Amino acid sequence: MNVQDRLLYQDEQLTILTSAAPPEQAILLIGEIDATNSAALASTLAGCRSPGGYLVVDTGELRFIDVSGLRVLVMPTVPASQRWIRLHNVTPYQRRLLRMMGWFYQPRCRHAPL
Repeated sequence: MNVQDRLLYQDEQLTILTSAAPPEQAILLIGEIDATNSAALASTLAGCRSPGGYLVVDTGELRFIDVSGLRVLVMPTVPASQRWIRLHNVTPYQRRLLRMMGWFYQPRCRHAPL
């Protein structure tokens, strides 16, 4: 845990921290997410939401996530334009699950004309 990190939630499986380290604030997820703590994850993230903005969620330190946790992070029932969570450091395992569920979305990079 970094000096700038602040604990938002913790149980036996999951730790949720907020990091104010540059370049932008992020929510750090560490451990495991399943049906026993996905509601707490949803509640914690909703409490961090700022109106009109989006929340960067770093999933690189998750050892496990099930479909209930993915639903919280991806918000598949919400139109894409209204989703307020942006995933960062998505692991190959998580990317594979997202693709299997049909929820993997990666915006196309637009290159400036030469």
